[in-house]
Amino acid sequence: MPVVVACFKWVVDEAYIRRGAGGALDLSSVDYKIGEYDRNAIEEAVRLRDAGGGGGSVIGITVGAPDSAKGVKDGLSRGMDQAFFVSDPSFKALEPSQTAAILAEVIRTRIPQYDLITCGEGSSDLYAQQVGPRLAELLGVPCVCFVQKVSLEGGKLVADRRVEDGIEVVEAPLPALVTVLPDINTPRIPGVKDTLMAGKKPVTTIKKEDLAGSFEGTLKTEAMTASSLERTGEKLAADAAGIARFVDSLRKSGVIR
Repeated sequence: MPVVVACFKWVVDEAYIRRGAGGALDLSSVDYKIGEYDRNAIEEAVRLRDAGGGGGSVIGITVGAPDSAKGVKDGLSRGMDQAFFVSDPSFKALEPSQTAAILAEVIRTRIPQYDLITCGEGSSDLYAQQVGPRLAELLGVPCVCFVQKVSLEGGKLVADRRVEDGIEVVEAPLPALVTVLPDINTPRIPGVKDTLMAGKKPVTTIKKEDLAGSFEGTLKTEAMTASSLERTGEKLAADAAGIARFVDSLRKSGVIR
């Protein structure tokens, strides 16, 4: 009967990003979604709850601006039992250490008993890969990153984690935290019934003034520019003159001296 905490973030849906004039990104008509990696974290939390044979629960937590409320309902429709929504307009500009500190405070004060925390490998926007490990450090629990398979057995966590030269199987005492890879599962697509039921599940909204710490957004985006790839092609003859031109082109571009 595990109690699993699933952390997730409401992010820009990259499918709606357009390239504007001069290469700047046009975000004027974007939509939002739960980050791809965080969907895996929610799905794995629900799977572990269901594998426990009933009686467990999945508690979702997200930190963001007030317009992230749609993400809470989306998460609940994916199988979470309840959610904590930590909200303030300034939370759009939080950096990872601040997000981890807020999550840690909420978990310590609102969820005294839990078995596991699941986080995505990284957020779909910043992809700093810092929130999970920082959160585990603040809570004083073991952290296992890059997990592609996980189970809870006899009060301990057993996980397969991807490392550079293969798969490492590790064990850790509970409570613990894992960051999951995309190939750990296939997130479910909520149906109409799931979406309707999500509206009846409990949501606790926490304001910035309810937190003991002082959290002001510190990230400032100066500009965002679309990536570009420029290619130049030149056809050269397969003779001495063509080879000379080829060498001269390499020299002018700085490839050779």
